[in-house]
Amino acid sequence: MKSKFIVVEGLEGTGKTCAIQQVITTLHSYGIHDVVSTREPGGTPLAEQLRTMIKQGVGEDLITNCTELLLLYAARVQLVESVIKPALTRGAWVVNDRHDLSTQAYQGGGRGIDKQLLQTLRNVVLGNFYPDLTLYLDLPPAISLERARARGRPLDRIEAESLSFFYRTRARYQELVASDPSIVTIDAGQPQEQFLAVIRDQIEQWLITQEIPQ
Repeated sequence: MKSKFIVVEGLEGTGKTCAIQQVITTLHSYGIHDVVSTREPGGTPLAEQLRTMIKQGVGEDLITNCTELLLLYAARVQLVESVIKPALTRGAWVVNDRHDLSTQAYQGGGRGIDKQLLQTLRNVVLGNFYPDLTLYLDLPPAISLERARARGRPLDRIEAESLSFFYRTRARYQELVASDPSIVTIDAGQPQEQFLAVIRDQIEQWLITQEIPQ
């Protein structure tokens, strides 16, 4: 059985953690038990330190947009080369909380970094490495940020961005999703039971297309 790389994407507060657990549960029900779950930025000791820098900053030192972008790709390539590719090579499946689509949306849409620059950097760093399936959890930014604030912890430097930043990010997400058939949009505004059922159904339908029997 060929290993697969599945990614869950979306704004803050869209339910990625619950969605990832549902994906893993569904894979288990199909006899796929060697599943590695990780996150971006992060997933290795070095990448987790970079995550802290990206999310919290470093003292009073301003992180520029380009610095943020390069830190994200440094964390990503570390995770891909140290964890994801080795797991896939040994036959494990990988379920990732965010991947390159986040950078294309947040830094390309939210930050307004040139799309061609982002694509060039992606190609240099990742080459021909792409997810087999991406679930994009879609939710209006006002609702997603309300959910994020309801967690009861201080917002990090990304979560604390303006509402307009997240509208630009969502618009870029939707633009990218529309042009990539490997990305499936899930309405994250549904009641949780229905939300998880839709994710289960989407994974099951996709597994059938991969000719993986139950």
